[in-house]
Amino acid sequence: MNDDDWLAGRFEDHRPRLRAVAYRLLGSLGDADDAVQEAWVRVSRAGADDVENLGGWLTTVVSRVSLNMLQSRLTRREEPLDTQLPDVIVSRDSRVDPEDEALLSDSVGVALQVVLETLAPAERLAFVLHDLFGVPFEDIAPIVGRSPVAARQLASRARRRVRGVEPEPGADPAKQRAIVDAFLAASRTGDFEALLAVLDPDVVVRADFGGPASRTVRGARTVAEQAASFGRLDPYPRRVLVNGAPGLLVAPGGRPFAVLAFTVRRDRIVEIDILGDQDRLRRLL
Repeated sequence: MNDDDWLAGRFEDHRPRLRAVAYRLLGSLGDADDAVQEAWVRVSRAGADDVENLGGWLTTVVSRVSLNMLQSRLTRREEPLDTQLPDVIVSRDSRVDPEDEALLSDSVGVALQVVLETLAPAERLAFVLHDLFGVPFEDIAPIVGRSPVAARQLASRARRRVRGVEPEPGADPAKQRAIVDAFLAASRTGDFEALLAVLDPDVVVRADFGGPASRTVRGARTVAEQAASFGRLDPYPRRVLVNGAPGLLVAPGGRPFAVLAFTVRRDRIVEIDILGDQDRLRRLL
């Protein structure tokens, strides 16, 4: 085996983690794949003869590529909107596809991914690499062009922004599923009081349909009043996992219409994220 074959094999060994890093940084599965491919182009050209920590070096390369992509978005004024959701990973209920396991190993729900979309590129990179993937600030600093102390401050600012949307520690998936099922049953029958019982008073619903129809709704009473539309559209949506958490696939007549991701804390639904952009659904499902 020559050096090129050895490097290609080692890169493939690290590809799942590199794709997970890029996905958390970019919020797009397609962009994550592009970032990993660009990283391989750079790595294959540079070689790895003098690299002692190959995994750390590859993470640095894909992080640099991802940071450039985030900064390019700002240059093109593609700033996230309040109702623009990141890509989600949809799996059959109770079973995550093996190829998605690395993407979901850090248990980052859709709610946290939504907040990550609002962070400045350097803040997002410092938080994701350190808090989600355990990269030391000494290694993060050169990527963002700051000192380790400044990189730590970037992550700290990001941490304050995401506080309150992290996955609930020790959450019981079966209990979360039961709460989502209760919401579905109540919306199907139009039981207003039962809906209020499972919704947090400050629940937020984000609906991303890829255009002017996208919107955000807040408050339990408003959400409960509109929830009956779920039942009328598809009385029996398919149970799925969305980023590893209980969700629903609404597919009237067997045609995917929307994916619903639920964030549950303290036995109440605090957020419902609805991805109904048909072009993106076709790519994700």
